[in-house]
Amino acid sequence: MPVDHWYEIIGIPTLADAVLDRLLHNAHRIELAGESLRKRKAAEPTA
Repeated sequence: MPVDHWYEIIGIPTLADAVLDRLLHNAHRIELAGESLRKRKAAEPTA
């Protein structure tokens, strides 16, 4: 979930800032695009 949406979900901007500050302080953000490979793998029959 994009970080921008956390403010809507948490509902209290100050609390959202505190949570995001602690979670993202030493984090590497990776945004992925495209179809999930999990869906494709789940659809393949097992041998």
